[in-house]
Amino acid sequence: MTADAADGAAGRDDGAAGGDDATAELRLSVPDMDCASCAGKVEHAIEGIDGVAAFDTRPTTGTLKLTYDSAGISIEEIVASIEAAGYEVVDAPSESGGGAADRDGDGADDHATDAATEQRLLTSSRAVKTWIAGALLAIGLGLEFVVAGADPQVATVLGSELHLADVLFVGAVSIGGQEILRGGVVSARQRNLDIDFLMSTAIVGALVASVGFGEALYFEAATLAVLFSIAELLETASMQRARSSFEELVELSPEEATVWRDGEEVTVPVGALEIGEVVVVRPGEQVPTDGEVTDGESAVNQAPITGESVPVDKTVGDEVYAGTINEEGYLEVQVTAEASDTTLSRIVELVEDAQANKTEREQFVERFADYYTPAVVAFAILVTLGTPFLMGVTWPTAVVYGLTLLVLACPCAFVISTPVSVVSGITSAAKNGVLIKGGNHLEAMGAVDAVAFDKTGTLTKGALTVTDVVPLNGNSQEDVLACAHGLETRSEHPIGEAIVAEAGAAGVASGNRAVDDFESITGKGVRAELGGTPHFAGKPGLFDELGFDLSHVHATTDGGVVTRTARQICDRNNCLDLLEETVPELQAEGKTVVLVGTDDELEGVIAVADEVRPEAKRTIERLRDLGVDRTVMLTGDNERTARAIAEQVGVDEFQAELLPEEKVEAVEKLDADTEGGVAMVGDGINDAPALATATVGVAMGAAGTDTALETADVALLSDDLSKLPYLYELAGDANGVIRQNVVASLGVKAGLALAVPFGLVPIWLAVLAGDAGMTIGVTGNAMRLSRVEADG
Repeated sequence: MTADAADGAAGRDDGAAGGDDATAELRLSVPDMDCASCAGKVEHAIEGIDGVAAFDTRPTTGTLKLTYDSAGISIEEIVASIEAAGYEVVDAPSESGGGAADRDGDGADDHATDAATEQRLLTSSRAVKTWIAGALLAIGLGLEFVVAGADPQVATVLGSELHLADVLFVGAVSIGGQEILRGGVVSARQRNLDIDFLMSTAIVGALVASVGFGEALYFEAATLAVLFSIAELLETASMQRARSSFEELVELSPEEATVWRDGEEVTVPVGALEIGEVVVVRPGEQVPTDGEVTDGESAVNQAPITGESVPVDKTVGDEVYAGTINEEGYLEVQVTAEASDTTLSRIVELVEDAQANKTEREQFVERFADYYTPAVVAFAILVTLGTPFLMGVTWPTAVVYGLTLLVLACPCAFVISTPVSVVSGITSAAKNGVLIKGGNHLEAMGAVDAVAFDKTGTLTKGALTVTDVVPLNGNSQEDVLACAHGLETRSEHPIGEAIVAEAGAAGVASGNRAVDDFESITGKGVRAELGGTPHFAGKPGLFDELGFDLSHVHATTDGGVVTRTARQICDRNNCLDLLEETVPELQAEGKTVVLVGTDDELEGVIAVADEVRPEAKRTIERLRDLGVDRTVMLTGDNERTARAIAEQVGVDEFQAELLPEEKVEAVEKLDADTEGGVAMVGDGINDAPALATATVGVAMGAAGTDTALETADVALLSDDLSKLPYLYELAGDANGVIRQNVVASLGVKAGLALAVPFGLVPIWLAVLAGDAGMTIGVTGNAMRLSRVEADG
């Protein structure tokens, strides 16, 4: 085949529909397009259609995506051209549907056909013909080589004897070789040097040589037809297994939903749901659509989307995703997205589209294939014409050598070796809550030497929480929180919101004390009257201005025992030096300190921080174990806080007080200092410039976030940093598998080709090992990537 067809055609833009309102996109399912040669025929068929602007064939999933001028050509004409090349189009959309293959229900029907094809493979028309041809071949072998005198001459053709076994061999060719020869005719019309053309040439050449040389090669022709047909069936089965992991993603979304309409529950197809409607999800059922919980509460298993192993509690106001599973409670969910625009459907589409972003190795293989096939065909001609003179073989033997080389001339095995690995890796990642936007990003991620992290929301949780409450002067922790709750209730500052949330979680409120005369003291804190008594909450400097001696404050004890904080930082029993010891120590841990008190009494100290993710330290350690040379934290926060967080998580270095453009410069410098590039991990929105600059941009917590799903190279769908080592390990394994597949497929083909002139490669070995065996081998090797799983 012309191996550059998929690459070149996919990017073709002839201006036929560019900028025209009639331009439409179409997605077609072509299940039988399961190899590079098949894709080549479909590409040649599409290239001959006026009005098609661009297209992309994807044999690993059996789909075709194209852009066309709907005013100049119909869907029916496109389908007819594809089917004229010998490939059935399944469930093509009708013209009335707008000319676009919308993904109602995520295209499950299209891919269900692939699964059905695998089940029917052994009883398909081609399989039956292959079994009959195989039986004729076996009987002929018995007559010619096993049973003496059982192979009588039955005719003479152009002076050559035709025996009974030869007739059976010809019968095997005529029955088992029908699909091969039909494909060869199509290839010849398209002037496409693919496997069908090469095999057809070899089979017909063997038959012609049988008559022309007077030495029967009918057995070789029958062997080619039968073994290649078996090989094609095995390749189809192997590709179906590779596709099955992708189909599992497609089938996550239910086909039907129970919706409230006119005061009663009605079951409708998911594609018929409208935004704003309310669906019912009972225990054990899948959530049919993206939406917001309006009634009920339950634990929802989000593993199909985010890869989280623990169900997430959902209640009124929480967001849920299509394809997730309601574990135990009753939920009513208001639809917020159409079936074709849910998080799941976008993930499926992005995973499928990822095939278009080809790895460097894949591009190399396709360029190499352009030269490989013509070179081997030329070598076959030289061997056929030269070995009788140079090596003294007979002409019939030389012809067999040439036919054997034609079998080895197709690059199918190594052309498919990389894309099948990419699809296996990307699909495996998606099932573990990691969305990789293309094979190029998968390849690049496996090679990075450095990983840069944003701090807020990446290494930390991204939300302030209360970490310490130190009661003073006889007050309890509850007293301090109650006072702070009253003061901060009217505050809109994130620190105030964190304190109010902590008080609420602890069941502490400001009691019956009225909150009056609230005042925000800019840059320092807040003031208000609680029950008629002035209270303050704010920075230590505010209380220093109020005249407090912060160097000598009495800590509250518990049953006469000094609190842990007091014991750690105070040499004098029951006495704290807030200004020199307590506050600096808390700040050294990256915490913000708030003092609470009245005009004449300091009641307590509250420390607030953006807590480090519990998995952050283990993630850094695991990346280092897997081979990452440098881990760097980039943050706009102050250096003291940055240093504290960096020490807690264990990154190699940090840079603080960075503006967005300075983060970009830091990433560029890291990239220049490393051989394999740098991955940048951030929230996908605030860190967008740095993510775009990095070799690979990784966005955290991207489920339901359109910006992150669309802009990041890789998206961790759950808010779980521990998926990063899994991503790095999977990418490294994928690179290894791709290298193995490319080297093995090229090496085996080259070795067999060089051995042919020495009579070491029978024609059956060329078919089984050089063609089918390698295709099955590289596919099976690629499927190993599906066994790489995330920790926990």
